[in-house]
Amino acid sequence: MDLFGDSIDSTKNLLPKDGIVNYYGKLFLQQEANHYFNNLLTDIEWKNDEAFIMGKLIITKRKAAWYGDSAFEYSYSNRTKIALPWTKELLTLKSKIEIETGESFNSCLLNLYHSGEEGMAWHSDGEKDLKKDGAIGSVSFGAERKFSFKHKTTKEAVSIMLEHGSLLVMKGTTQTHWLHRLPPTKKTVKPRINLTFRTIVR
Repeated sequence: MDLFGDSIDSTKNLLPKDGIVNYYGKLFLQQEANHYFNNLLTDIEWKNDEAFIMGKLIITKRKAAWYGDSAFEYSYSNRTKIALPWTKELLTLKSKIEIETGESFNSCLLNLYHSGEEGMAWHSDGEKDLKKDGAIGSVSFGAERKFSFKHKTTKEAVSIMLEHGSLLVMKGTTQTHWLHRLPPTKKTVKPRINLTFRTIVR
């Protein structure tokens, strides 16, 4: 099922069952979204992401960064990140997303995709550091990209286009029952920055 409609209802659950995903569409006007994209591109301490795959350390083309209320540790792909202090722009974005969703977040994982050839494989955000069934607010700036979900048992699939300056929220049992990914594409050549606001529990 593809969801590319023009009218956006942020209260609508995009998943047919076993989780909740809400798409809010564009939260920022074009000029504002451009400002955030350019600021994040230059001011964030980007580093190539690392992952252990089949026992081998892989350095990704994609770059990542991890920020939070304190020096939270966050482990995935057998690697641990230590959160950096919030920047002014990130705190502004966090506040806007919290007001929009009614949720609260204490950390943010950022990913920089330089082109459409860079993506993210099927996975779920079920790390032990994350609040169980907590909301994850995903903000996108830059190139419009397709984002896909696949049910772990039934293999049902849902896809949506994430627009420049848009917000998508995953919550409830979504991470338990669904995988998600950012599929690579040769059509997109412009970079994209994605911010996923999260809640870490000690």
